[in-house]
Amino acid sequence: MAFTVIELAVVIIIISLTFMTVSPAVLKMIEVAETESEGQKITDMQTGIDKFCKDNGRFPDSLEEIYGEVPLDSWGNPYQYLNHEKIKGKGKLRKDKNLVPINSDYDLYSMGPDGETASPLTASISKDDIIRARNGIYVGVAEDY
Repeated sequence: MAFTVIELAVVIIIISLTFMTVSPAVLKMIEVAETESEGQKITDMQTGIDKFCKDNGRFPDSLEEIYGEVPLDSWGNPYQYLNHEKIKGKGKLRKDKNLVPINSDYDLYSMGPDGETASPLTASISKDDIIRARNGIYVGVAEDY
């Protein structure tokens, strides 16, 4: 039983169309899973920071004070931490669309897949960041905050 070139071409086209249809959904599922994983890691780090504060009466100056070295996110970038007590002014603090700081104690976030960030969440390079906001009540993608 031999296949003609036309039959093989039809099968290849069907497989290609199926792949093109399914592949964006699979990529989106992977992206959602990575984001949820990063959110959980930030929540775990928040617990560690809060425990450090309870034990020492202050927030750590850096993540190295707790972990020895700065942990890396799923994309190989170091997590970002900023103790608000050590900052003068509001220039470096993460801010929402109204340029109001999103936390009153400390900022903790991943710079997301692009590895870039800016203080305002509305900046295009900040929209994929995985952030902690409202003093830990919200943990998720900056664009959704």
